[in-house]
Amino acid sequence: MANSQEIPFEKNEVDEIVDDLLIEDSFNDLLISLTNFHFLYFSLNYSSDTYFSGRAIDVDQFNLTPQITYMNSKGFYASISSIIYSEFIPHWDVTNATVGYGKNVGKDKIFRFYGSLSGYLYSNNDVEGLYNGTANAGIGIQNKKRTLGTQISGSYYFGGESTFQIVSRSYASLKLLKTPKHSLKFRPQLSFITGTQLVDIGSLPLQKEALIKETQANDVNLTSNVYALIYTQLNFPLQYNYKSLDFEVGYNLNIPNALENETDLKNTGFFNIAIGYLIDL
Repeated sequence: MANSQEIPFEKNEVDEIVDDLLIEDSFNDLLISLTNFHFLYFSLNYSSDTYFSGRAIDVDQFNLTPQITYMNSKGFYASISSIIYSEFIPHWDVTNATVGYGKNVGKDKIFRFYGSLSGYLYSNNDVEGLYNGTANAGIGIQNKKRTLGTQISGSYYFGGESTFQIVSRSYASLKLLKTPKHSLKFRPQLSFITGTQLVDIGSLPLQKEALIKETQANDVNLTSNVYALIYTQLNFPLQYNYKSLDFEVGYNLNIPNALENETDLKNTGFFNIAIGYLIDL
């Protein structure tokens, strides 16, 4: 067994949080058709394997991410999510709380901007650990039919070692089935994850440091943060919607980019299954 991770809560590794939900999701047509709404969205995501920045961590385990999201027609939203690892002790690793604001603007509402603040509470922290968090901002554009889109987002992590991350994500949304009650979409996407990353000047691989630095901190010697392309991710999800029920199954491929002192990096992949339910308040 391994101890819980003391690493940033990376939204690209734990399923899509609220900003992704509001940009494009199975209920997009419904949300656009309403002018005044308050919704709760409950979701649970299963990932067949766990990776750190797209890299293998030599621990074979799945993870679960439950999430509750509130959103309204004014553009405000709030979300609480946790991540649970099958082999870490304790299994619950971190809880994330996010509050933010987002809006679709321009002709045909094809442009979107958003900003949010997130706080994290790790399993080995007390309440004082809540100072760990991120400031997030992003912009996006999609075509009128909402079949193609691109988003650029940035996150600044504060509270321990300050780091930042910039993600470029492009997607296509292909409708395979559309009826008044049912819809089926294939929504492939390509993401480039760049940011600052702690680099080891010794012989330990970066991904192993993330697991051992809590118990063997004296043996870990890190340089300053280095900004680089961390990894590229390809996602191939099928999304099915029946009324307010949302179901997704997909395959995800990580292509890590070698940083300083990293060698023999291999591509990693995992399957995900997600289920969600929307409640109109």
